[in-house]
Amino acid sequence: MPSGTMELVINLRDNEFRIYDPTQPQKRKRFSGGLVSGTYQSSFVIDAQQHAAVIGVHFRPAGAYPFLGAVTGELADTHVDLETLWGRAAIELRERLCAAREPAERFSLLEQALIAHLFRPMEHHYAVNYALSAFARIDLALSVRDVAQGAGLSQRRFIQVFAREIGLPPKLFCRVKRFQKALALVQRNKAPDWMQLVVDCRYFDQSHLIRDFRFFSGLSPMEYLQLRSDRVMENHVPLIPQVNFIQYRNRAPCEIQT
Repeated sequence: MPSGTMELVINLRDNEFRIYDPTQPQKRKRFSGGLVSGTYQSSFVIDAQQHAAVIGVHFRPAGAYPFLGAVTGELADTHVDLETLWGRAAIELRERLCAAREPAERFSLLEQALIAHLFRPMEHHYAVNYALSAFARIDLALSVRDVAQGAGLSQRRFIQVFAREIGLPPKLFCRVKRFQKALALVQRNKAPDWMQLVVDCRYFDQSHLIRDFRFFSGLSPMEYLQLRSDRVMENHVPLIPQVNFIQYRNRAPCEIQT
């Protein structure tokens, strides 16, 4: 599910990743074993068996920009082979990671690769830093216009700068972060107080919450409650109820009916 951030993932077992469309799981895209996931505004489906041995980077908001440059803003809602961005160095990195024996050595190799591809200083545009701080401080309640004025930029220029480094325009980014807050509250409670959640996350009403939940995850809040599992990574949800997990665990994702 969308998190408002980018990911760099390398498969240490197979030189391949497969990404499925959640609305048409029979359709899939194949990528090499080194993959960059852009900032998504919707969910996508992975083959969990391919993630048995992976290493990667979960960037903070705007964190990928120094290493990927201007292309960051062009990767929204898409995946791309790391080789497309880093060339032969991406292939060599995966080969060295696969050959390494210890986790510490792999993390060191990955860190060295990131430093070698540091296209620009780690500092972000001042308006992006200001916006991220402002959005967090007031719990996403300020308008884009308010933040642009506070940063001393026109609204149009502010949106351009923010989207270039984050990968999403500021209004959509705030919606994703609000969804993330709702997701965390639902995850922590077996029987959530929906009205309190609406208030805490600043939704207009329950219908607004449900619409946003479906938009970003493809699930209603109740459907998510039925599918959630402590055995999967953050921002992930299994495609089948936990009670049927053993029955279906050896089947390919495209064969699973939700």
